[in-house]
Amino acid sequence: MSKDAPSSALPTHRAQPDAQGFFGQFGGSFIPPELQAQMDEINHAYQRISRSYDFIQELRSIRQHFQGRPTPVYYCKNLSNKIDGARIYLKREDLNHTGAHKLNHCMGEALLAKYLGKKKLIAETGAGQHGVALATAGAYFGIPVEIHMGEVDIAKEYPNVVRMKILGAKVVPVSKGLKTLKEAVGSAFEAYLADPVNSIYCIGSVVGPHPFPLMVREFQRVVGIEAREQFLEMTGELPDNVVACVGGGSNAMGIFSGFLDDPVELHGVEPLGRGVKLGDHAASLSYGSEGVMHGFNSIMLKDESGAPGPVHSVASGLDYPSVGPEHAYLKSIGRTQVGTATDTEAIDAFFRLSRLEGIIPAVESAHAVAYTIKLAKERPTQNILVNLSGRGDKDIDFIMQNFGEYADRDY
Repeated sequence: MSKDAPSSALPTHRAQPDAQGFFGQFGGSFIPPELQAQMDEINHAYQRISRSYDFIQELRSIRQHFQGRPTPVYYCKNLSNKIDGARIYLKREDLNHTGAHKLNHCMGEALLAKYLGKKKLIAETGAGQHGVALATAGAYFGIPVEIHMGEVDIAKEYPNVVRMKILGAKVVPVSKGLKTLKEAVGSAFEAYLADPVNSIYCIGSVVGPHPFPLMVREFQRVVGIEAREQFLEMTGELPDNVVACVGGGSNAMGIFSGFLDDPVELHGVEPLGRGVKLGDHAASLSYGSEGVMHGFNSIMLKDESGAPGPVHSVASGLDYPSVGPEHAYLKSIGRTQVGTATDTEAIDAFFRLSRLEGIIPAVESAHAVAYTIKLAKERPTQNILVNLSGRGDKDIDFIMQNFGEYADRDY
């Protein structure tokens, strides 16, 4: 294919975003001019370096020999038989090194930082998986790491805080606002602005100003590429449905990217929390409206003044009041379906998968499993592939302290 081919002739993931970082009307870069200069530098470096032979070969070697990729696709025979519905398969990102999909983009971002000669990696984290992954990447490349984390999430996800510190990262508690993911993002951006020349902001999802949504998606696309090949090899056909949880949306864009040009339904699952009232959930695509925050235009939850609204989810990695711009775009054109799972549905799915398959999922991933169980009952003749984005080691103390009664149920 000619490099000058029109965008309509390109694979979907290559056609979006445009040169300004827009997916349709969503995305872009809404930041101060001095920061825009740094974003332009990162974008230019990413476009030039990430497609070079040396970068690609080094990243592929890291994927295979350090991360343990490819991760397998697994058929949930016990769960499928128990609910007497569709056949459920899992893309086992919980088996990726550090226990979640986050290392896929963290190793890519840290490798880019090495090529750029950056002296510090700065990031936010909610559930702690991104923080652990970036701390791991920093240790691997010998680059200092600073992680900003809300005080509420520090308490909920303390095992991951310990892991970050063991790996050598500096953990910065954030005490502003709700003390969760949104505030951690703001704090990390402020730290990056203090020295953008020597540091690089390694964002944890497909959010933020251009080129971050593009970069994170491309580093996560390995999940979709592997899953498509593996599912075809296992079954001889494509899945009917692909399901993933959506907070910012990195794991979902990773697996969705492998199937965008296929006749496959894509389902993004948002956290409905305690209900539909503002402040009781974090279902941005389901209940939000267009708005700009953290330097990008997307769909966000707002309060009466139009500012980012309060959010809640039992999953720290999903309680964000906006969503990646590509997710907003894909929903707007009807390419993806958006569903929800409540806190109680997610906790039930957490225990159900643990008991029936011997797999303890991250609470974030349990939202996708919960939705899949409902979908499987509606579509008993179909196949469903779920991105199990992380394992639940980080959640077990919080779960047993707050939902220990579920452990006594018969699944």
